[in-house]
Amino acid sequence: MLRRLLDRGARHFEHGGSLDSLQRLYEAIDHFFYTPSSVTTGPTHIRDSFDVKRMMGLVVVALSGAIAMALYNTGYQAHLTIEGGARPLDTWQTSAMQALDLPLASGQVLACVVHGALYFVPVLLVTYAVGTVWEVLFAQVRGHEVNEGLLVTGILIPLTLPPGIPLWQVALGTTFGVVIGKEIFGGTGRNIFNPALTARAFLFFAYPAELSGNVWVAAAAGGDGVTSATSAADAYTGATWLAAAATSGIAGFDSVTWTDAFLGFVPGSMGETSALACLAGAVLLVATGVGSWRILLGVTIGTIAAASGLNAIGSATNPYFDVPFWWHMVLGGWAFGAVFMATDPVTATQTNTGRWIYGILIGLLTVLIRVVNPAYPEGMMLAILFMNVFAATIDHVVVRANIRRRQARAAA
Repeated sequence: MLRRLLDRGARHFEHGGSLDSLQRLYEAIDHFFYTPSSVTTGPTHIRDSFDVKRMMGLVVVALSGAIAMALYNTGYQAHLTIEGGARPLDTWQTSAMQALDLPLASGQVLACVVHGALYFVPVLLVTYAVGTVWEVLFAQVRGHEVNEGLLVTGILIPLTLPPGIPLWQVALGTTFGVVIGKEIFGGTGRNIFNPALTARAFLFFAYPAELSGNVWVAAAAGGDGVTSATSAADAYTGATWLAAAATSGIAGFDSVTWTDAFLGFVPGSMGETSALACLAGAVLLVATGVGSWRILLGVTIGTIAAASGLNAIGSATNPYFDVPFWWHMVLGGWAFGAVFMATDPVTATQTNTGRWIYGILIGLLTVLIRVVNPAYPEGMMLAILFMNVFAATIDHVVVRANIRRRQARAAA
């Protein structure tokens, strides 16, 4: 029925039709549900069912655990804050929960999921709406098809943002990420920066107060017991306990266990808190060949080496030096960045040796930025964007080294 419906409407979107200006939008909808009508058939082509759409679809499936935690943990943290304060969070989401007559208690799983959805879903819808407008506009101007890259970018952006972020900032960040991070380079497959991280970086530096002012910490209630999204906000969204480490070292983790952090029951950006959900996604990405295990292992090795080295050096003034590597791996955006950002097949290195170098340097830089720069205790986002710049250079050096090695063998 859907196929017949799309076929009947196709003539209106063809050249000369009444809606030919929306042809790219029609093609995007058609190709979302079905394979393109025009495929390679000649004997000189290699035909494979594993196309871009299926690759992006697998990434979305791998993200399902992070999405589930974004829904549950966002509501869970909001309910913890409500339980720890004298009054509930002053947000329309909380008002909607009360109107639906759903309990504002952390022990109610369904209520936590619904409350979290009231934060996550609007951000997701704005991201897809704004991103689709720019994708269709650029496709129409260039005469290209709308690519499936937005399918993943549109989910990654909300997962890296804090709950309660103003929707106009989401629209602005999505615009920057899609246009500046991808389209000006030629679209999906040609960009040198990860679009989702580009959007996140723009929002972080353009609106640091708003981006970091919506993480709720129930334990941070004032002496009067009043807790709100502003009075109990940590200074760094997505890295609440990392901020504690910047000032108190491992002593800052007294109120949270490593298991809680691994499972994701800590404040932070909506989809980045659960290392377990990211680990499950990593297994799927590596098993299907979408994500590089070399990059993942390289990031792990770099993190262990840098953290262990700084632990050995120590510091009398910076307690962050004492944070062990296993804490670095479960806090902030380390797991999410390593699994879903560093392994981006477009912006990462392409050679096997280059993937090792790329991953190890990301791990090293992440820890160095977290520890040495107390004003920014996260580090994963900047480390990946920085290495995106050098990915092509690393591959070039690796390829040239292989050529010289083969030339030397041939001469011998």
